[in-house]
Amino acid sequence: MSNVRQLRDKQPENEKITINLGFVDLGRIDLLVQEGFYSNRSDLIRTAIRNQLESYGDVVSKSLERHTMELGLRDYSVDDLEAVRDAREVLHIKVVGLARFDPDITPELALQTIASITVLGALQASAELKKALADRIK
Repeated sequence: MSNVRQLRDKQPENEKITINLGFVDLGRIDLLVQEGFYSNRSDLIRTAIRNQLESYGDVVSKSLERHTMELGLRDYSVDDLEAVRDAREVLHIKVVGLARFDPDITPELALQTIASITVLGALQASAELKKALADRIK
């Protein structure tokens, strides 16, 4: 039974955003949904955003490279941070996507090992970890 781990609360796989649209744009969206081009408003908006992001794919890639940012999901564990601490190094975390911190990471360990955090997307960490690192989160 030593390999049994407690399951974490299910984390959302995406982030909800709110946008404001003019009535004419909203009506045009509803018309395309009514005509069967999209299943609902959200489907059209997600498709439009993906198409726009694809059109800037090269720009995004070059920017990620220039800013040395990681793209996608990046998990940080106690073992990761202990290895950084033991090597007497610090992290400058830069993620485009989702950065997740294991709930077992203590604020003390995080303060010893994380110099800065820049996340374009979402940061998932315990409230106490976010509070301890508040001045290092950009």
